[in-house]
Amino acid sequence: MRNLSILVTLVLAAAALYLTSARAADTAADTAAIGAAAPAFTLDNSDGKPVSLADYKGKTVVLEWINKDCPFVQRHHAAKTMENLADKYKSKDVVWLAINSSSSATNDIDKKTVETFSLNYPVLNDSAGSVGRAYGAKTTPHMFIIDKEGKLAYKGGIDNDPQGTKANRTNYVAQALDELLAGKPVSTPETKPYGCSVKYAK
Repeated sequence: MRNLSILVTLVLAAAALYLTSARAADTAADTAAIGAAAPAFTLDNSDGKPVSLADYKGKTVVLEWINKDCPFVQRHHAAKTMENLADKYKSKDVVWLAINSSSSATNDIDKKTVETFSLNYPVLNDSAGSVGRAYGAKTTPHMFIIDKEGKLAYKGGIDNDPQGTKANRTNYVAQALDELLAGKPVSTPETKPYGCSVKYAK
């Protein structure tokens, strides 16, 4: 009986330690907070040239987490959801960057992504996953908007239509950009992202 009691105590202690570690991991993986300075980064584009967030100081920056093999990403790019927005806001000092945080990411894969979807913006290689983890990117797509002051203004889904079946959907990114460009606070600064999970390196 005494041995059973000790075993139960050890199991409970291990479970408590696991839960604590899981919570700590979740916190560490989601450090980018609305209203706080966006995590700085420098990543290579598909041509191997370094691109830094600091390069776009004073501009509004949209970050799109991407994986060309994800059906959600494929659906949005078939509909030109991202490309049309990037075009629409380009003349308004809005920069659009895609980030590939998959552990298998290479410059060649990112170049293929640009070609496959005929992207009008670069895909940056984050195969180490450090930038994705700093922002707390969980899905592809997962969207983030950084305002002209370098602070995170929005994070979440591209819209409120995970299945792509709504006739009247709200595009959260477009809504946030319109509000920021009008000098207004973002009315919906955070939503739940949807898509495929980001395949981080272990």
